[in-house]
Amino acid sequence: MADRTSVIQDLTKAVGADYVLHTLEDLLVFEYDGSVDRAVPMAVVIPESTDQVAGCVNVASRHGVPVVARGAGTGLSGGAVAEQGGIVIALTRMNRVLEVDADNLLAVVEPGVVNIDLTKYVSNLGLYYAPDPSSQRACTIGGNVAENSGGPHCLAYGVTTNHVLGMEVVLADGSVEWIGGKTREAAGHDLRGILVGSEGTLAIVTKIIVRLLRQPEAVKTLLAVFEDLDDASAAVSGIIGAGIVPAAIEMMDDLCIQAAEAAVHAGYPDGAGAVLLVEVDGLTEAVEEEAEAVEEVCNRFNPMQIRTATDEEERERLWSGRKGVLGALGRLAPNYYLVDGTVPRTRLVEVLSRIRQMSVDTGYPIANLLHAGDGNLHPSVLFDERKPGDTAAALDIGGKILEFCVEVGGVLSGEHGIGLEKQQYMPLMFNDSDLDAMARLKPSFATNDILNPGKIFPSGASCGEFSQMSAVSKAGLGASV
Repeated sequence: MADRTSVIQDLTKAVGADYVLHTLEDLLVFEYDGSVDRAVPMAVVIPESTDQVAGCVNVASRHGVPVVARGAGTGLSGGAVAEQGGIVIALTRMNRVLEVDADNLLAVVEPGVVNIDLTKYVSNLGLYYAPDPSSQRACTIGGNVAENSGGPHCLAYGVTTNHVLGMEVVLADGSVEWIGGKTREAAGHDLRGILVGSEGTLAIVTKIIVRLLRQPEAVKTLLAVFEDLDDASAAVSGIIGAGIVPAAIEMMDDLCIQAAEAAVHAGYPDGAGAVLLVEVDGLTEAVEEEAEAVEEVCNRFNPMQIRTATDEEERERLWSGRKGVLGALGRLAPNYYLVDGTVPRTRLVEVLSRIRQMSVDTGYPIANLLHAGDGNLHPSVLFDERKPGDTAAALDIGGKILEFCVEVGGVLSGEHGIGLEKQQYMPLMFNDSDLDAMARLKPSFATNDILNPGKIFPSGASCGEFSQMSAVSKAGLGASV
């Protein structure tokens, strides 16, 4: 076992005493992320450069202790939790936009840059960064790369991996390498594609070359209100089936509407069973035509009303309700268990009906929030962890939802990653040979199992032995998905 005092002394040499945290009261701040998995690290370091990150990784390698890279701590699968102790490298000081190349539509950023701040930084050039997790006012681009984060507008524009051209990374031996570059294609194997979404288990990203897009000429946001959740689900399939691919199609059920409206006053109507928030963008003429086509499709599925945001203020208000809904669930229950499965759009009606029946059968409310356009579900089982049996029941319901997602041809995660939360469910999708093949990536990167160990892959005698307690989240301000 590593000597803690020696590790802290060596880390202090690497980054300076002011940026090494090791007292219990400081470490408690870093014991969990958005998933409320909890584990106290040995130490937290806050480097300001790639050289300092490499120095910290060298310390970890010499002492044989785990290293967990951390962004803003908004992750929802336990990815930033130091489950096996060791060193947490918090990358929040590395928050500079290093280069903007407007002609080639790219930027070079450090991992601690907050997602929405990049768009603010380049907006005066008529540019923006497309991936937009709902936590984009807090989450960092480095964390987005680790989890291959999605967001409402990824229906049309793709997830993080579609917007990353290259990365500077620190490997487990402290060496620094560039993967990819400033062009669309790079020679050799697509290591960039492997590293995006690897949840910090293969390398630590210290610089990122991202694609930028030009701001659209026009944007229209429509709110379609339905009395019945099934009608809203069918409308989603109808829109995509008609060959329309909006920038975003988001859905909220009655529980989400109730919570969001009370908290944000977004203007969602009373008595709705579900709402769709549909956004189209592009050239002005095309936007007008597409908005009319969306409205025409929605009208086939018995909407209570359809309205279009008349100005930017109303548009922002409608989106504030959507992006603030998880925090608002604290008005309905002290805790939620958030599921992140994805299903084919054509199975939305069936899957949401099954979830609704689970809620009726068990007596636990389930609030349904969806990136509906790409079938990414976010059912939140509401409960109170203070009541005996509540936590176990909520986790059991969540597990059954994930099982059903896979059964209908879906996947375990649309954007939150596997982390600690979904390890036990990996065999639902992958056999032993599949898992073994994926696990071979770690030794090929010579990680020595010090980079974010114990994440993604099941370990131990059987998957059933894993604790599901780690997947419980508390509702409240700042919760987001």
